[in-house]
Amino acid sequence: MALPVVAIIGRPNVGKSSLLNALAGQMISIVEPTAGVTRDRVSTLIGKDDHYFELVDTGGYGIVDSDLLSDHIEQQILQAIESADLVLFMVDNRDGVVPLDETIAQLLRKNNLDVIGVANKADTAKMFPAAGEFSRLGFGEFLCISAKNNLNKSVLLDKIFDKFSSSERGEPATPVMKIAMVGKRNAGKSTLVNAMVGSERVIVSETPGTTRDAVDVRFEKDGKTIVAIDTAGIRKKNKMSGSIEFYSYVRATRSIHRADVVLFLIDATLPVSQVDKKLARFIAEEHKSCIIVVNKWDLAKEKAATDDYEEYLTKLLPGLKYAPLAFTTATQAKNVQSVLDLAAEIFKQTTTWIPTPKLNKAFETIKQENVTAAKRGKRGWPKIYYATQIAINPITLLMFVNAPELFEENYRRFIINRLRSILPVEEVPIRLLARRHRE
Repeated sequence: MALPVVAIIGRPNVGKSSLLNALAGQMISIVEPTAGVTRDRVSTLIGKDDHYFELVDTGGYGIVDSDLLSDHIEQQILQAIESADLVLFMVDNRDGVVPLDETIAQLLRKNNLDVIGVANKADTAKMFPAAGEFSRLGFGEFLCISAKNNLNKSVLLDKIFDKFSSSERGEPATPVMKIAMVGKRNAGKSTLVNAMVGSERVIVSETPGTTRDAVDVRFEKDGKTIVAIDTAGIRKKNKMSGSIEFYSYVRATRSIHRADVVLFLIDATLPVSQVDKKLARFIAEEHKSCIIVVNKWDLAKEKAATDDYEEYLTKLLPGLKYAPLAFTTATQAKNVQSVLDLAAEIFKQTTTWIPTPKLNKAFETIKQENVTAAKRGKRGWPKIYYATQIAINPITLLMFVNAPELFEENYRRFIINRLRSILPVEEVPIRLLARRHRE
């Protein structure tokens, strides 16, 4: 079911991201007093009484970007306008009509779009009369709102839903899988998302740090809905410049939390860095299913074979030993569909429920082996009586044992590695919990 698309358009710093967050009821877009924080099209789904629409936040039209990305941002805005069924034309009630507002009005009229005028920063009713002058932009009376204070939020939502009252009802397809792209700056995350989706959905530039928000992109593959989450590139904390980068880092780590499968991008043209190692540790500690995507392989394959590179990564990123490797050239969309197929396989593994008899048979096999990883403690040798699976994604197993303190890290790691080789979950993380068995 194709959802109606509502795009928020306006010049920089009129409160577009604040409005998206207010209507969504959660922090999705980064909100900063700095003009030009939003660059990509950031979107979210909003529903009421079985009616839904996709709300899209865009960069400020006419921004002079500090990283010389103004043309890219404008292109994203134009694409949002082309795909929009309705535009929320946002202005600043305190500033009145400015030349850039008139330029945007001309652009919207040229595209013959359905428009609702929204005058933001009208924090009290005393400020409402000032919005009268916006009617000369040609879109009727502008609705006075305050995105910061949620003033007239429900009125605006009712106006939007009234526009789509005759549209098809029903909840949009639930994504079968959420994939997060993470990695250091300029590793090719946005290029990979665009290659998956088959369109210029997020800004791609040689400038490091182009993506700031975590951008959710919904797309279809084999009749199933998938969400790709493009995240900001990570760099060392002591090199983060200002609050925008800090919020971007927080969004990236949150995206890892909510992803079903993480695509951890490594730039094949550069040595593995401290940032890569730190990200790998974070992914492993969160017990996230992961594919290590070695991108820009076309520029490195003459220098190293895939087997050598695999050995190199296993040595430097030991916590992700379980994660399969994929070699891609995102700029040419090489192996990108294979990565999606592999992600589907990993998701299948991490959502596997292992029958209890099969699980305990695997533990019996492990117990019968000569285990040098186990150590005798004051209470004797570690004993496993039986085990059961209590969760998926990550697969979480609960062992009932004689003394949990005897199950040291090395022994647990040994058990997990053996379980991976015996059970059909060889490429995903396993959480192993121990509880004292009450005999």
